[in-house]
Amino acid sequence: METMQIPSGSADLAQRLADAARSILQSYYRKPIPIDAKSDASPVTQADRDAESAMRDILKHAAPEHGIVGEEFGSENADAEFVWVLDPLDGTRAFISGKPTFGTLIGFAHKGVPVLGVIDMPILNERWVGGVGLPTVLNGAPARTRSCASLRQARIGTTSPEIFSDPERIEAFSGLRRQVLDCNYGGDCYGYGLLASGWLDIVMESTLQPYDFAAIAPVIAGAGGVMTDWAGEQLTLASNGDVLASGDPGLHGATLGAIMKT
Repeated sequence: METMQIPSGSADLAQRLADAARSILQSYYRKPIPIDAKSDASPVTQADRDAESAMRDILKHAAPEHGIVGEEFGSENADAEFVWVLDPLDGTRAFISGKPTFGTLIGFAHKGVPVLGVIDMPILNERWVGGVGLPTVLNGAPARTRSCASLRQARIGTTSPEIFSDPERIEAFSGLRRQVLDCNYGGDCYGYGLLASGWLDIVMESTLQPYDFAAIAPVIAGAGGVMTDWAGEQLTLASNGDVLASGDPGLHGATLGAIMKT
């Protein structure tokens, strides 16, 4: 992550966005709600749209010079120096199934590099905030990853094995899965929050969009971990979405090595 100072007030603004989205998602939770299908067949609801609209409205008044990249309403001024990256409802399938493990992701990027992030869990009342010069906190208390000496001791998480969409990616995940202690499925963005707080050691996912990872990478880094693409390169808004997060930076190299051998 490049050295820079996050603009004054950005973290507070990010939390205002999270507050707005949280209130809306709570109001729709476990209520009858129409479910639409996007072009890729993934589900979307009015809760997704309303939460993103509320965040965009705040940004247009509070930071009109900044760009916005959102899952539901696309990009505005995306080549700006500072860009907000919004996923109003990460885990829509969990949301419409009544599960509490969906979240809101709010990323803030400088010249295409994520430097500030919020993972907010509206129903669980848990919020991770972290970034450059801003050590990660969970509900205001320090959050730290845990040490893990080897892959054989590591617990790995991913949303679903189905996220690995082709034979090479499937084999990369399967090869790593065979070398770790345990594997946990489900949770969407929640798994990364658990990693930031030392409950998981590795999260591996594939073909994500910028709004899926831009908020997460700064939270992991601020908690003492590392998150890169599968080649070990820094994540940017132009990355291909194959991501790997490790709580122990020393473990990250071994994890990358295991992927590259497959």
